[in-house]
Amino acid sequence: MRQIVLDTETTGIDPAEGHRIIEIGCVEMVERQLTGRNYHVYINPEREVEAEAITIHGITNEFLVDKPKFAAVADEFFEFIKGAELVIHNAAFDIGFMDTEFARVKPVRKTADHCAVVDSLALARAKHPGQKNNLNALCKRYGVDNSNRELHGALLDAEILAEVYLLLTGGQTALSLDAGSENGGSSGGIRRLSSARPELAIVKASEAEHEAIRRS
Repeated sequence: MRQIVLDTETTGIDPAEGHRIIEIGCVEMVERQLTGRNYHVYINPEREVEAEAITIHGITNEFLVDKPKFAAVADEFFEFIKGAELVIHNAAFDIGFMDTEFARVKPVRKTADHCAVVDSLALARAKHPGQKNNLNALCKRYGVDNSNRELHGALLDAEILAEVYLLLTGGQTALSLDAGSENGGSSGGIRRLSSARPELAIVKASEAEHEAIRRS
């Protein structure tokens, strides 16, 4: 099974208010092992990045001036994720932005028509009810090193989430590309996700939860 662990950074929190994606980071896993194939791009949003958002991810308007617009990267981004199962923390947020961006270009695409979606936030809430389940809290709970995460960054967060997701779902924890069958085979407690299982529902976070997650 091919999975893409995905994260975005944006100009603000609501695409309905015209906010746009400014960074996309994707990490590919096949049969729950990293392949070394990543997708990463910064995007000129054709609007100002909110000052509050800059304090979270550190991506400035000046930095984005010479970056490609979404229309220029839409096809390559779509081809990278097409047919995969997307693993996203608070998936409704990122999918909402992705679908809004895809709606601006031709052909119009809707993510759910081409990809399955797993919300790792919903998984974490189900496994750890009543506890903090933002990415920082999960890193601490599972012993994942996030010491380089001073600011949010789409590719770094996707890489961290990949490790957290494997631990959260009880799978292998050896992320090296040369992990052998001892760590990456069907033995050793690995629980592979069946492609035939029902699609997980995307649980929408409240406005307050959106803000708490962005600040985590």
